[in-house]
Amino acid sequence: MCGIIGYVGDTSPISVVATGLKNLEYRGYDSAGVALNDGAIEVYKQQGEIDDLQLPESTDAKLGIGHTRWSTHGEPTDENAHPHTDCEGRIAVVHNGIIENYDSLQDELSDHEFTSETDTEVIPHLLEEVYVGDDLVGAVQAVLDRLEGSYAFAVTAVGHDGMVAARMDSPLVVGHGEDGNFLASDVTAFLEHTREVSYVEDGDVVSASADGITVYGDEGVVDRAVRTVDWEAEAAEKGGYDHYMLKEIHEQPRSLRQTLSGRVDAVGGDVDLELDMPEQYLQSVEEVQVVACGTSYHAGLYAQQLIEELADVRVSVKVASEYEFTGGRDPWRTLVVAVTQSGETADTLSAMREAARAGARTMAVTNTVGSTAAREADDAIYIRAGPEIGVAATKTFAAQVTTLSLLSVYLGRERGMLSADDASELLENARGLPGAIQQILDVEDEIREVAEEYVDGEAFFFVGRKLGCPVALEGALKLKEISYAHAEGFAAGELKHGTLALVTPNTPVLAVLTEGANPKATLNNVKEVESRGAPVIGISSYEGAEKFLDATFDVPELGRLEPLLANVYLQLFAYHVAKIMGRSIDKPRNLAKSVTVE
Repeated sequence: MCGIIGYVGDTSPISVVATGLKNLEYRGYDSAGVALNDGAIEVYKQQGEIDDLQLPESTDAKLGIGHTRWSTHGEPTDENAHPHTDCEGRIAVVHNGIIENYDSLQDELSDHEFTSETDTEVIPHLLEEVYVGDDLVGAVQAVLDRLEGSYAFAVTAVGHDGMVAARMDSPLVVGHGEDGNFLASDVTAFLEHTREVSYVEDGDVVSASADGITVYGDEGVVDRAVRTVDWEAEAAEKGGYDHYMLKEIHEQPRSLRQTLSGRVDAVGGDVDLELDMPEQYLQSVEEVQVVACGTSYHAGLYAQQLIEELADVRVSVKVASEYEFTGGRDPWRTLVVAVTQSGETADTLSAMREAARAGARTMAVTNTVGSTAAREADDAIYIRAGPEIGVAATKTFAAQVTTLSLLSVYLGRERGMLSADDASELLENARGLPGAIQQILDVEDEIREVAEEYVDGEAFFFVGRKLGCPVALEGALKLKEISYAHAEGFAAGELKHGTLALVTPNTPVLAVLTEGANPKATLNNVKEVESRGAPVIGISSYEGAEKFLDATFDVPELGRLEPLLANVYLQLFAYHVAKIMGRSIDKPRNLAKSVTVE
């Protein structure tokens, strides 16, 4: 997720904006830039670290805007770095989010010169057409009606002595200081200057000058409450959440909107993943091999069932560290999909390279533009989850499964194995994911209460069938990672093949009982453990299951994607168990975010 910082006031903006960018580094970025306005726009931007950004030692400017970019549209290059300007260099914009209709807007702006591959650049060119005199607020308001997607952006322009910003589905906060005022993606950007903040709401347009802040809503000027932030700087980076993990769990609705943005034609039953795979190759593929580690491996297991069902092609999922391209497979007829959040996981890169050496086509499904996996693979699909700081993957698992679900539709449609109607059903369900996950997040207190009741369990067993099995595996992994409690996940039918010997009244069982997870058969396994005295927590959309459960969490109806909703309950359960136990949730012992050693 990109970071925005803007300042206007009595202090030189160079150090203020540069420090703000450093404070936003935790969000993740691959390039950075600053625009200063001293009667003319001066832009300084480049790929790489903030420390390498070549800023002037002094300036007469009284305002500046800055940006840390995490690439979604276009490679991390100097040209694609923000700020972006109009044709005349009179308007500069920094932007967080995705402009979904940027392609059509570029077509409408065919007489303008574009210098980047980004979606953002349409904004300054749109403003160029309507900015008259010094009415930058009016220009921004006029442009908003033409933008589709998510955004928080800040603008500075020649002839206007302040900054203007707008927000829709992306974070933006105002800082009220004694020596000037601030705009930022997060209060941590300016916390050393002021703790007086107001939060911008969707649809707001903000005018910030050295003298004050004015916020415009649909009906004109509106008041946004000024609040005093009492967090320490480290907590402020978490947006008020106790841990990054919890923040990232709650970011899942927004991150999935980013994952889906501009990719889904639910009516036509098609997806656009910006892939350029030869039709002859797609028709010839006999096997898809997924290579991954940990959470990404579980996402691959989920995708295995979808791809086999929707694309009519055999799928194998391999733990990357165990992968070998063997068995007499024809490389031309094998697609190897490497799933890696960071794009730098050593075991996954090694497996992908072995497949490439054998002559197989490779594809990276990753969260990181410009990563090694993305650069080396023949094709890359970005999950667009935004940076994830907590070691335990949460929103990236949801984004991986969602992206791989879109891939299954793509393969099914391109191979002629999936009808438009059947594809539309899954795509409509995918579009419903953000709202359905929000429903689950809204009952977090109920999950915490269940965690409090069962926190002293001597072991935890997570079970599910079909699409519920990889979710059970992932649920157990989350609990192990952050609470250090013993947890096992497995196919529910395997309970009777040994694990029942471990079941006692002090071993809670968490069962996935949703569409796509064969809930009827799984319920029989629930009865087996219940008869041995084990308490059962069910995540269910199966009518009548609740009478066999000690605790029940309801899952909204989303067909094959319901198990992914169940996963959110399991994430929150693991989080609250670990919190009650006093664990180091964001940095669990012995673990790292990106595993770059084999």
